[in-house]
Amino acid sequence: MRTALVIGTGLIGTSAALALSRRGVVVHLADHDPEQARTAAALGAGTDEAPDGPVDLAIVAAPPAHVADVLADAMRRGAARGYIDVASVKGGPRRELQERGLDLTPYIGTHPMSGRERSGPLAATGDLFEGRPWVLTPTRDTDTEVLNLALELVSHCGAVPVVMDADAHDRAVALVSHMPHLVSSMVAARLEHAEEAAVRLCGQGIRDVTRIAASDPRMWIDILSANPGPVADLLTDLAADLEETVRALRALQSSDEDKRREGGAGVEDVLRRGNAGQVRVPGKHGSAPRVYETVTVLIDDQPGQLARIFADAERAGVNIEDVRIEHATGQQAGLVQLMVEPKAAPVLTAGLRERGWAIRQ
Repeated sequence: MRTALVIGTGLIGTSAALALSRRGVVVHLADHDPEQARTAAALGAGTDEAPDGPVDLAIVAAPPAHVADVLADAMRRGAARGYIDVASVKGGPRRELQERGLDLTPYIGTHPMSGRERSGPLAATGDLFEGRPWVLTPTRDTDTEVLNLALELVSHCGAVPVVMDADAHDRAVALVSHMPHLVSSMVAARLEHAEEAAVRLCGQGIRDVTRIAASDPRMWIDILSANPGPVADLLTDLAADLEETVRALRALQSSDEDKRREGGAGVEDVLRRGNAGQVRVPGKHGSAPRVYETVTVLIDDQPGQLARIFADAERAGVNIEDVRIEHATGQQAGLVQLMVEPKAAPVLTAGLRERGWAIRQ
């Protein structure tokens, strides 16, 4: 791939353009808002000048509701040898293009499974997709050259290609992305009018659950409007679980010992099923989940503290597998949770203590 056209210079489009530009691909940028394309160009993502002729690959990074329109326009004017989109829903856009009678051999739907709570070109980074799955949804009609161009794009972005059927993809993202976002928003909505004294007690658990609720509602309306059926089906099942859990909790309030026992069993059931589901979430690098030991370190909220911890861990010969930070309420301090292999935990604890770190048990 020598040339590309990115249509839509938001977070995903600009991030892909940055990655391609760094690999020497000449990237042309277009957007319905010319100022946004100019911003992406100023960041080094490419040029906002139109290409002289067809490019090798056109990448449509428009919202799902507009993908078919943008793709159809690009294909009818022969903008590229191959066309892809990066929308989070795949079945709908393909069916819309088929209904318009377009030749879909030069097209393949794709979806990079990566993002951020922020949107727009200023939130973009060239490494946004590194190590992340990038779904490709070819059909029997997809031209081999176009599939190879898409695979080359995925490689340039450092992502991992995953081939799926378009409708299977939409059901999957409803489960692992779209439904969780709505649930996160519903939990976060409970905080809107909560008493200040309660909100001040927020810890890492509520931060984890509500983190993705900070995303742009307009963007999510577009996404959910393109995949409403599978999401609604999952929420129906979730609502049934909620009703059963509410009944179990009410039973725990009963003065009848048998009802309390039944309520406890109901709550335990949903918690155990949650355990069983959680262990299926892929671990580091997409591998099977592993159990790590946590070493918790108290730090001051000052520049360079994390760098010092990581440097001291390296001196102790320990690899940090994962890290979490919990900020102390009302204090300029926090707890850094360092996840390591179980056999490395005593070594890291001793090494950090020798260097003056306060370890919390």
